[in-house]
Amino acid sequence: MIRDMAEPTMSIADVDAMLTGEGGFFETVPVIVNGVEVTTAKNRAPHLRALLQNSANHGGDGSARYYVFDDGTEATFAENIATAASLAAGLAERYDIGHGDRVAILAANTPEWIQSFWAITSLGAIAVAMNGWWTKDEIRYGLELTTPKLLLADAKRAERITGDPGVPLVVFEQDFAELRDHAPGAELPDTPIDEDDAATILFTSGTTGRPKGAIITHRNFNAYLTCAFILGARDAFRFPTDPNDPPKPPMLSLAASPLFHISGLHSCCVTAVASGMGHVWTTGRFDPEKVLQLTETYKITRLSGVTTQVWRIIEHPKFHEYDTSSVTAIGGGGSVWSPELLRACREALPHAERPVGVGYGLTECSGLATSASDDVLREHPESVGAAIPTCDLAIHDDDDNPLPDGEIGNVMLRGPMVTPGYWDNPEATADTIRPGGWLRTGDFGRIENGLLFLASRRTDLIIRGGENIYPVEIENRLDEHPAVREVVVLGVDHRELGQEVKAYVVPFDDTDVTTDELAAFVGETLAPHKVPAHWEIRTEPLPRNATGKILKQVVAGNAENTFIEE
Repeated sequence: MIRDMAEPTMSIADVDAMLTGEGGFFETVPVIVNGVEVTTAKNRAPHLRALLQNSANHGGDGSARYYVFDDGTEATFAENIATAASLAAGLAERYDIGHGDRVAILAANTPEWIQSFWAITSLGAIAVAMNGWWTKDEIRYGLELTTPKLLLADAKRAERITGDPGVPLVVFEQDFAELRDHAPGAELPDTPIDEDDAATILFTSGTTGRPKGAIITHRNFNAYLTCAFILGARDAFRFPTDPNDPPKPPMLSLAASPLFHISGLHSCCVTAVASGMGHVWTTGRFDPEKVLQLTETYKITRLSGVTTQVWRIIEHPKFHEYDTSSVTAIGGGGSVWSPELLRACREALPHAERPVGVGYGLTECSGLATSASDDVLREHPESVGAAIPTCDLAIHDDDDNPLPDGEIGNVMLRGPMVTPGYWDNPEATADTIRPGGWLRTGDFGRIENGLLFLASRRTDLIIRGGENIYPVEIENRLDEHPAVREVVVLGVDHRELGQEVKAYVVPFDDTDVTTDELAAFVGETLAPHKVPAHWEIRTEPLPRNATGKILKQVVAGNAENTFIEE
């Protein structure tokens, strides 16, 4: 059996030193990227195509399962390589797609999305991952910004495009099979690819304005993988299993996040090719009972998702009717995990060996920068962990000066995982990529003993009578109330104070809670000026985007929810 979580055999610092020091499996070396010295893994793949080629060894001959979709469609790693090679040849010969060209993908999670991504990046071209929830105007905006040479789309999203899209269109359900099968038996392309070439463009969530296209390079992808694999190796050394235990089945992970987001693309699609871990993909609207059915059917060993998805899984009324004993790990991102969610996961899945691992990152840093393992979270449940090796973490003031430990300021990141900038948007790039190569994340937080504690998004900060109020601590407190299903806290204008605190609460269906009761509950642990002065009790779920983030401008009535969930 695994050792007690309270008694790891080694410290994180000792494990990291062993892994990243000279001769270590993840030995790190300094390199210059965009004029800035950063630390990266010495032994790394030069680009995504090399990762794809190396996946031919998974299962010994590529016979291990790469993906299986909820309709039963599946492929091995060897089959994925062959498909990517044939499709790449079709893209090059039929549409003249080559190095640096953009090819847009506009679709729900499908095998065709995955096949297209690997074919495009193998050519040294750039996969433009368009948000599948966009409306026609947002789609046109994305096309005008990135000027792709070709658009690949599923039928539902192709129907949203009105008029001439200004680019050749291939519809998955109609024209794609012929393109994919263009050259059976073809080899992968041999086009030279540099580590710092763009591999994909991922759009920011756009919850407060027009989305920006973050450039993700081949180096960025490999830096993400280095961080992810270091975390896996940490656990293996710190919590070794008993050698006398029977062998465990291969890891199989749930994939429920959209491929146009880092949670689906980086954490599932690309990580699987690099690691050999298969993934079970869900399609359509997120259905927690479908996830439970798939977990029982395929013996899924790792559940992951954004916080809203995890809540819906573990709180589903039929949760205990399904066999979830295969699950040995839980993880996720997208937003900060509240202490209440951490506790709920441990209670719902007590058989998980390392129940919870939480990471912090954002699109602009390829999704992963800090990590907190279960034993760290038990002592510091509101932390998102410490910086992972190869990532530098700091807190700066608004003038880019470093702040001491304990002071709240701008969360800054630096390393090979950081984007070189936004596509065709030099102003936004300059605002985000600061002197010295530091990425200003847009989050406020503080560092204590190496651990990062997030306070809020910069745009969410409430200033009441000169006092800074960070909504997340109020939201975390309300999350602990047994009647509260979900909550968001915003600032509202006040003539004298500047702003006051307002809470939007969605209670559970079978509960009757008053705002006086909720206010008293918040006041038990937080200062009086943090207790919401305004309340709104809602019966409908709070609006969210495709990655599970609450659309705060929509909640406040300052914007419409334009996302189309299908």
